[in-house]
Amino acid sequence: MEDTKNKTYFHAFKISPTMNFKRLIFATFCLFFFQQTFAQRNYGGYNFLGIQGGITFFDIQTDDFVTQQKEGFIAGFTTRGAFRNDFDLVYGISFQSASVGVEGSDLLGTDTQNIGYTIQGAQINFLGSYNIIVKHLSVEFGPVFNISGKMKLDREEYEDYILTGYNTLTAKDIQDISRFNVRLAAGLTAGLEHFRIGAQYQYGVTNMLGTLNGNDLEKDDFKGNSSTIIVSGVIYF
Repeated sequence: MEDTKNKTYFHAFKISPTMNFKRLIFATFCLFFFQQTFAQRNYGGYNFLGIQGGITFFDIQTDDFVTQQKEGFIAGFTTRGAFRNDFDLVYGISFQSASVGVEGSDLLGTDTQNIGYTIQGAQINFLGSYNIIVKHLSVEFGPVFNISGKMKLDREEYEDYILTGYNTLTAKDIQDISRFNVRLAAGLTAGLEHFRIGAQYQYGVTNMLGTLNGNDLEKDDFKGNSSTIIVSGVIYF
């Protein structure tokens, strides 16, 4: 009886990914207001609103599966504003579609495939930017908060394939990954005042496979961290 009551309380106060996402959006707008106010008080300050897009190279760093990096895309809005001395603040919201392959075989072991999965979601980044050349070349670093859906199979015909290294774990069993993850990002951007290209690396510091544990699967201590390379361009207004 006591366990049932505790579970009821837990579910009542559990924060869903949707609630987390709404809070992150609210925080983004608060920071945008702060940056606009600060820049207006700063002599010679600047603020740019931009549209960005690019390609991603996503993989999962894990000892539990044989994975393959695959390409995806990312697009969204970003801001860049003068903060202090040689530093800018950069933050924004992006929507992305990432892909990854996981090796598996049919029940007879005669057909081995690199099974494709797609992860769709959104991310909010809060980055500091050190200007090597103001408005033209900078190094950026900071946290990224990522909210995503399931790691969805691209083709249902592979859902009963057994994943490499296991006897009963199938491709459909590992779709329910963690929805909220924290990443650390670092990168370089270069270009003109109103157009830049950049390269960025994001490493997931949280276990994106953690929700697979405790689901009565063949293994109960899955661990994996996202690894993402982003090549993008941004137009500032």
